[in-house]
Amino acid sequence: MSEVKNAIIMAAGMGNRMQPLTLETPKPLIKVNGSRMIDTSIRALHANGIYEIYVVVGYMKERFSCLEKEYPGIVLIENPYYDRCNNISSLYMAREYIGDSIILDADQMIYNKEVMSKSFERSGYNCTWTARQTKEWLLTVENGIVKRCSRTGGAEGWQLYSISRWTEEDGKKLRKHLETEFEEKKNTQIYWDDIALFCYPEQYRLGIYEMEKGDVVEIDNLEELAALDRDYEKLVGKRDE
Repeated sequence: MSEVKNAIIMAAGMGNRMQPLTLETPKPLIKVNGSRMIDTSIRALHANGIYEIYVVVGYMKERFSCLEKEYPGIVLIENPYYDRCNNISSLYMAREYIGDSIILDADQMIYNKEVMSKSFERSGYNCTWTARQTKEWLLTVENGIVKRCSRTGGAEGWQLYSISRWTEEDGKKLRKHLETEFEEKKNTQIYWDDIALFCYPEQYRLGIYEMEKGDVVEIDNLEELAALDRDYEKLVGKRDE
C-alpha cells in the first residue's frame, strides 16, 4: 500500500471555452456558488493530510500568487509553454515531483473530499461507472486492471476523471516518458494522460478508484458552469444572441 506525499495541480490553461469569463480571470479562480474551483481541490487535499502542493500555472500566472499566501505548502511552477503546447507541457515542468503523487486538474469542483484519500494500492485514475453513452474517455477494466481506453467514449465502462495517483516506481517511468515525448520526439500536442494510456500502456498496470457521480463535477464550458451556478445563465444567453 502506498501513500500520497504530494499533489500536482494543473492550472496553466487558457480556458477558451469559458470566455468571456476567462478573459479577465483564469478558469481555476472562477467562483462557483461562492467558491473558486481550485479552492475545492486544495481544501480536499488538506482534509486528507496532503499539504505539499505544486500548482502549475501559465495563463495569467500572477493571479495565482494569492494561493501561496492563503494556503500553507503551495508552490507555484511556471509553464512557459502553456499557450502553444497541450498539457503534457505542464506535467513536464513538474516532473521532478512525480512519485507517490496525486495529479489533478484545477477546473473541477470537488464535492466529496474522500475522493482525495492518501492511501492507494496502485497507480490509477478516479472513475465513475457509466452504463449510458458518453463522449468522455472511457476505460475498460478487467480484474482491477485498465486494459483499454477509448478517447471517443462509449457505454458500459469506467469514465475517467482528472484525478490520478502515481507510485514512486511509476512516477520514475512517467518522468522518463515525459522527457522522451516532450524533449526528444517533440510530441507537444498530446495530453499527459496519453503517455500511460496510449504511448506506453504495456509499461503500466493502472487501476481505478471508484467514485459516485456528483463527487466531482468537471466544468468544461459556460453551459456546464451555468448549470451549477445560475448567476452565469445571463452569459450563456448573451453568447447565443
